[in-house]
Amino acid sequence: MSVSGIDLGEAWREWLGESAPRLLSYARARCNDVHEAEDLLQDALIKLWGYQKERECRPPDLPLAFSVMRYLALDRGRRKGRREKRDRKIIQFQSGEDHWLDPTLEDAEESKLLRKEVEELPDKLREALTLKIWGGLTFAEIGSVLKISHNTAASRYRYALEQLQKKLNYLQIIKNG
Repeated sequence: MSVSGIDLGEAWREWLGESAPRLLSYARARCNDVHEAEDLLQDALIKLWGYQKERECRPPDLPLAFSVMRYLALDRGRRKGRREKRDRKIIQFQSGEDHWLDPTLEDAEESKLLRKEVEELPDKLREALTLKIWGGLTFAEIGSVLKISHNTAASRYRYALEQLQKKLNYLQIIKNG
């Protein structure tokens, strides 16, 4: 299919080639599990594909894609939280023990440490950080995705970096004794 001489199939392939790694990195930051992140990306792409009639079959803007992923992740998190709470009650009832699933571990110790520290950031700061670094968005685009001003997006990004720097410096001091 083509609109105004543009091959839309090729446009989508190019968009996916450029955007999919960024979107997957954002999904990984939201999910803590590679497989769950891939599922989230797939759900987002299906949702974005549903907007085709409104967008003349053109690939979506990157901020729209991040917004769709964000809302899907929030829905997924709410469902997962309710399910885990219910499962935890059943397990405690049956065995009297607490069980929890470990998130996927990375190979390098530094990667594990950094991922852990990023996961421990408040949600607002973690979102701004992942959209900026792994998503490659501008502060204006981050503001659009998160429905905040670009100044607030920049502040959240800066605060996230400051918190990570403090934690990692502290851990480095402890490690080196």
